[in-house]
Amino acid sequence: MMKCDNQFQYFKSKNLDQVTVLQAEMNDFSYGRHAHEEYSFGVTLAGRQDFFAGRAFHRSHPGNVIIFNPGEVHDGQSGVDDTLQYRMLYIHPDQLEPMLESAGIRHSKDFQIVDTMLDDPELRQSILSMALFIENKTGDQLQEECELFRMAERIAKRYGECSTDTKQRKSDQLLLRARDFIHDNIHADMSLDEISQQSCLSKYHFLRMFRQQFGITPHQYLLNCRINRAREDLESGIALDDVVFTYGFSDLSHFNRRFKPVFGMTPRQYQQHCLSA
Repeated sequence: MMKCDNQFQYFKSKNLDQVTVLQAEMNDFSYGRHAHEEYSFGVTLAGRQDFFAGRAFHRSHPGNVIIFNPGEVHDGQSGVDDTLQYRMLYIHPDQLEPMLESAGIRHSKDFQIVDTMLDDPELRQSILSMALFIENKTGDQLQEECELFRMAERIAKRYGECSTDTKQRKSDQLLLRARDFIHDNIHADMSLDEISQQSCLSKYHFLRMFRQQFGITPHQYLLNCRINRAREDLESGIALDDVVFTYGFSDLSHFNRRFKPVFGMTPRQYQQHCLSA
């Protein structure tokens, strides 16, 4: 089979805030390890999708549903010679959590979907329907809201009886406190000492535990947060040079090297794509 170029297209919902679709075709591109602030729901359409997530390696074949919780570190690549094709739906917690709560998930802000990969025809159909509404601009607000709630109901039906226990281990709570500190200070020049102090752990013990919990180092996590926030500024039309400066990248080349392994295109290409959509 003749290989095609790697292609990534992003479509933002015109009706719902912070809901985005990625349409991807790839052969020789590999995502670096990263995380999104949104819930990510994907469907493999062709080829095989190989990725690391949840401290395990996965192989997704056509028809499988892939799920990443907010902040869950993952990577991705094509696992075979055939072109990998997939759709990914990104939904911010602010959109999904109220629906999950209404559908029967208690403590939706603490809720984590425990499965990374599923064979669930009903959820798959909802993801693909939602993606097509957004890509083709055929859905109105009511239609998209109803389809999104249908997804939430399906998730609640699968996981409503096994909601996350709100009594987290103390070590997890301390690591989450450090993680929140990073989120709140992404423009600062932080040291390992400052971050580890939030968890009341020695800095190297903290470093080891953080990497075990999140799959990347605190420095990599901070860069990932900056990339996600920078992406939002690019979507808003903020000048590229201002974005580079705001998030502490040494120059555009440095920003390119960090951005492309996460979104499949350069920041300039991403901004042009979003503003012309």
